Amino acid sequence: MAKAGKEGAPPPDLVALAAAARAQGRGDPFATPALAMALALSRRLDDGELDLPALRAALRRIGDQAFADRAKRLSRQVGGTDAAETDAALIAVAKRAARPDPADSPVPFAAFRLTCERPRAAAVFTAHPTFSLPRETNRALAEAACGAPIPEGLPLRPVPPDLEEEFSQAAFAIANGRDALDRLSAAFLGVARETWPDRWRGLIPTPVILSSWVGYDTDGRTDIGWQDTLRLRLRMKELGLARLEAQIGALPPDGAEPLRERLALALEAVRAQIAACPPSGQPDPEAARRFALALVDRRDDALTTPEPLLELFGGAIAAAPDDGARVALLVARAGLVAHGLSLAHTHVRLNSSQLHNAARLRAPALGGGPDDVARRRALFGAINAALDEAKAEPVDTGGLLAESASAMRLMMTVAQIAKHVDASQPVRFLVAETESGFTLLCALLLARICGAERHVEISPLFETAEALEMRGERVIEEALRSPHWRAYLKGIGRLCLQFGYSDSGRYVGQPAASHLIERLKLRVAGLLERHGLSDLEIVMFDTHGEGLGRGGHPDGLAARFAYVDPPAVRAAMAAARIPLRLETSFQGGDGYQLFGTPALAHATVARIAEHAFAALPAEVQDPVYVEAGFAADLFAGMRGAMAALVEDPGYAGLLGGFGPALLDRTGSRPAARQSDTGGPATIRHPRELRAIPNNAVLQQLGFLANLTQGLGAGASREPEGFAELVRKSPRFAGAMAFARAGLSLSDPDVLRAYVATLDPGMWLDRAANARRPANAAALTAVAAALEDFGLGDPVRRTFRRLLADDTALRGAWPTEAPLMSDRLFAVHAVRLLMIQRIWMRAVGIPEFSPRHGVTRDGLLRRLLRLDVEEAAKLLDEVFPAHEPPSAALDYGEPPAPRHGGYGREHAELMEPLREMFAMVREATAVVSLECGAFG
Repeated sequence: MAKAGKEGAPPPDLVALAAAARAQGRGDPFATPALAMALALSRRLDDGELDLPALRAALRRIGDQAFADRAKRLSRQVGGTDAAETDAALIAVAKRAARPDPADSPVPFAAFRLTCERPRAAAVFTAHPTFSLPRETNRALAEAACGAPIPEGLPLRPVPPDLEEEFSQAAFAIANGRDALDRLSAAFLGVARETWPDRWRGLIPTPVILSSWVGYDTDGRTDIGWQDTLRLRLRMKELGLARLEAQIGALPPDGAEPLRERLALALEAVRAQIAACPPSGQPDPEAARRFALALVDRRDDALTTPEPLLELFGGAIAAAPDDGARVALLVARAGLVAHGLSLAHTHVRLNSSQLHNAARLRAPALGGGPDDVARRRALFGAINAALDEAKAEPVDTGGLLAESASAMRLMMTVAQIAKHVDASQPVRFLVAETESGFTLLCALLLARICGAERHVEISPLFETAEALEMRGERVIEEALRSPHWRAYLKGIGRLCLQFGYSDSGRYVGQPAASHLIERLKLRVAGLLERHGLSDLEIVMFDTHGEGLGRGGHPDGLAARFAYVDPPAVRAAMAAARIPLRLETSFQGGDGYQLFGTPALAHATVARIAEHAFAALPAEVQDPVYVEAGFAADLFAGMRGAMAALVEDPGYAGLLGGFGPALLDRTGSRPAARQSDTGGPATIRHPRELRAIPNNAVLQQLGFLANLTQGLGAGASREPEGFAELVRKSPRFAGAMAFARAGLSLSDPDVLRAYVATLDPGMWLDRAANARRPANAAALTAVAAALEDFGLGDPVRRTFRRLLADDTALRGAWPTEAPLMSDRLFAVHAVRLLMIQRIWMRAVGIPEFSPRHGVTRDGLLRRLLRLDVEEAAKLLDEVFPAHEPPSAALDYGEPPAPRHGGYGREHAELMEPLREMFAMVREATAVVSLECGAFG
């Protein structure tokens, strides 16, 4: 696919150059192979032996190879995409449920029914900035994983999606998932027909369900209004009904005509409601009124429960001409029961502080926050008193239009969904940053006021180190002390909890976060027993956020499920006789890939079902639990090391120096906040970056500290114990797989090169050895600019901290520690070259008088942060390329000489800056492919 440059220079073999540079530097502690390779390429560019088009073609060649390899890894991740093998796996799951021991008789039909008619697992489709490939390229990747040829010339750089694009991609993946669930249902029905031929027709298998928060997650987003949530929820209903209509339409007409007619009426009504929904932005009151009337007037036609349809299924099933048509109807009915009138279940999400603010507006006695230790007892007394007095109030669209509190508005939206869209399935109400049981009671208060108490599943999200280590258990305990919360849980029949690896992973390290989350899960069963609630179902929703992609695991899906739902947790819940549902997130472009084709979705559902129905361990004898001291110390050491690293100013400098500028937008939210004076803000602390770009920057700097930092110190103290645990403990090995993968994608020499690029000393060394006077002057000017930048010293200190632990971990690794590939090393070297040449061009900006609030020093600072796109736009204004149109007019007398625009500056400065920066971002896309995920 790669082609030679326009000037005819042949593309260099970058992988061979990387291998040679690394070989030459091996054994030399003072060598810097990445910088050496970048310098060699730079000199070839200066000498005319190489040009940028040829270099771009060479980089693209690596991108093509990385794309093909990622497609192969995707196929392996799901366990293969052969349809016959996947169907056999689904049938094996159903047979195991019917006959756990092949040598014994089948279980009673009632037990089989109980097993498969309760959802045991869910795939949740979430949307955050991980759309790291253009949509068509992402689809081609999924198809290549299934054996399709790879088209030539696929663009690799992402196109930031808007809300509509996020929803469209999620709906496509969910539709594939629903088709795969139908095959799972058919497998259970087939086994039931063979085993209980006189009873199987009454079976409604719903063992795995799908959910989505795309369009409903308002945590950290301001682009989702209440009308957007309602419109997209109605569209999910439309998609669900249209899918059901297609299923029924493909069958013989015998007995199904009433069902077809009722579906057609419902679809027509829902489409009218969608058409009436106001567009995004501030709704016009009259438009909101028309929408409200459409919801109310067409509610019965549109259906708000599947019961009228389920009643019609009986006649259609009885009149089916054969078992093939009968099974198809039973499968369609199972999907309707499992998901209601929608393509997927609904999750909404917001932040705990939004709940506190809304609750205070409704109950002024709730002044202050739950962190006010002096008022904690009074605060819980006040919220329970407010719940005593709370009564359901009317909710209408006019109230949504007038409500200013975002949490109240969201709860009112949930109430409207239950009234006018679908009341058959509860809405999960996820609360981010839950640090107190008070927060859960605030959510319950709003639900009670809105009359939605029986329609929401309020779920705290635990993801900070404090929440996982100390506060999570206390949050649940505090809420359970309230009679209102206990009564609420008994009413809905389950306790829903959400666990996140995003902030925990980046603040305490990924393996340590997994350990903390598991410990918290193990304590939950005891809490329910103490409060007499052990008959509840527990839903544990893992939203992931690992440093190798949102929900990724280096060893594939089966390993992923064992990692987030380890045997010890499943055994503890089984011992307490608590039903457990595992929910896992498939997020953004990276997550949707696993449902990107029917074959991938088929295989993914098979892996989910295999885990959900896996036999429970009789006794957990994993050494990580039996001899827990070493592992606990190791993870505690990692937590401490990561906590110290996060507070290191040099680490913030490393992440924020130019790291965010390496990233194309891969979602609808910026990687970091903007400064008041324009351009990217200085990152003072990692918390100022969001979790995904935080991880993505580490990937792009060639050093995944969030997966490894702190492990080296502990492992090197007891290397034999570390090696034995990796060999003998599946649970520990599953966590260390992230460290292993982190080592394979990290190279201290690559990070050293990025750090050196921020060091004025390196530029002065280059100036002293420059072969051209012009280059020496530019190199010296960059050194002077970097002195003002002031990141060199703190970043070097942080590098030494990282290097020490990496060296210790590689020395203690049980086998030869994995190394970064020459191919990935080459990509980093090319990007280092482009960054350095951008800066050498940047110091050549001519002096100019300040205009439009722009100064030369300000532009130079932007370019040192790699804010090239905005800087180039400003340069276009300062140095316009052409004369203004007014220059050609006749002004009534001989014209003065016209000297034209700044064409030379454009040719020598702005155009090269843009071209080189495009290659920087192209390298970013290739690094993401090599890592297998974005952030």
